[in-house]
Amino acid sequence: MKALKMMALFTVISFLLLGCSNNSSGNGEELVVYTARSESLNELVIPSFENETGIKVKTVTAGTGELVTRVESERNNPQGDILWAADVTMLHDKTDLFAEYVSPEDENMMEEFRNETGYFSPAFADPTVFIVNTDLTGGEGQITSFEDLLDPELKGKIAFGDPVNSSSAFQSLMAMLYAAGDGDPLSDEAWDFVEKFIANLDGKIQGSSGQVHKGVADGEYVVGLTWEDPVVHYIRNGESVEVVFPVEGAIFPGQAVQIIEGAGNMENAQKFVDYLLSEEIQTQAGQELTVRPLREDIELADYMVPQDEINLFEEYDEMWVIENTDEITARYVDLLEKSLD
Repeated sequence: MKALKMMALFTVISFLLLGCSNNSSGNGEELVVYTARSESLNELVIPSFENETGIKVKTVTAGTGELVTRVESERNNPQGDILWAADVTMLHDKTDLFAEYVSPEDENMMEEFRNETGYFSPAFADPTVFIVNTDLTGGEGQITSFEDLLDPELKGKIAFGDPVNSSSAFQSLMAMLYAAGDGDPLSDEAWDFVEKFIANLDGKIQGSSGQVHKGVADGEYVVGLTWEDPVVHYIRNGESVEVVFPVEGAIFPGQAVQIIEGAGNMENAQKFVDYLLSEEIQTQAGQELTVRPLREDIELADYMVPQDEINLFEEYDEMWVIENTDEITARYVDLLEKSLD
C-alpha cells in the first residue's frame, strides 16, 4: 500500500511538473524568440530585456530560411512568440504567419523604416557588402566592385548563399542586379552578368549565410557577398578581412522583428518589439555593436563607415522588389540549375 501511494504521489507530481513546463503563457514571464541575428546583438538585447522586465527568454537560433520554415510548419500550433529575422521583401507574402502590431516606438524610427504594413517592425539595418580576405588578395583595395567578381582568378573562390532561403543572399543578388543593370534589375544586361557570376562560383553555393562570411574569414574563399555586421565584427577581433561597399552601390535593408500569429505570450512579445525599438537599445547597439540602428538621431560608433560615404542605389524600390521577388528568385534558380547541368 505504501508503494502504491508513493507511485500515485509520483504520478501526480509528474503531471503537475509537465503542466508547468508546457505552459509557456501561464505565468506571464516567458517568451520564445526565433532569431537569426548575430550573437553579439542577441547578447546585447536579450539579457537586458530579461533583467528589466523579469521575462525569461528562450532563444532558438538558426538561419533565416530555416526559421521561417519552422514558423510555417507550426502555424497550427505555434511554439514561438517572436521571429527576429529577415526583412519585408522576404516576408511580404507571409503576413498570415504574423500578428498585427505597431509599436508606440514606431513613430521615432526613420521615416523610411517605419512599420507601414502593420506586421513588420524594422529595427536594425545590415547593408550589403563584400567581405574580402586581405591575406589572400595581398592587401586592401584589391576588390572594389561587382565587376571584379567576374575575374577568372576568383573562380571557385567566391562565397555566396542561397537567395531563395537567405535574406542576405537575396539582398546581395538585388544589389548585383541593380549594379549590372544600371538601375534596371530585369534588364538583359543584369541577368547576363548574374549568369557569368554563377559560372564563376563554380558550383559552390553555401548552405547558410553564416558560412559565407566564415568561409572568407577562415581563408577558404577570397571574397563573399554578405552583410556588414559580421564583417566589422571580424575586423574588430583582428581578423585579416576588410569590409567593402561596392563602388556601384549597396542596398540598405531594414531587418525586421515580428510577432508570430497565435503566440502564447502575446503581451510579452509586444514588450520585446517595443524594447528593440527603444532609445536605450538603439543607442547601445549604435555605440557598442556593428549594426546600424534605425531610430532617428542615433549616433554610430567611429569604427563604422560613415553613412555619407556609402553609395546607395537611388533607383532601389522596396515595393517593386516585393512585387517581383518570385520572378527574380525563379530566374536565378533557372540560371543556377542550367549551370549545374
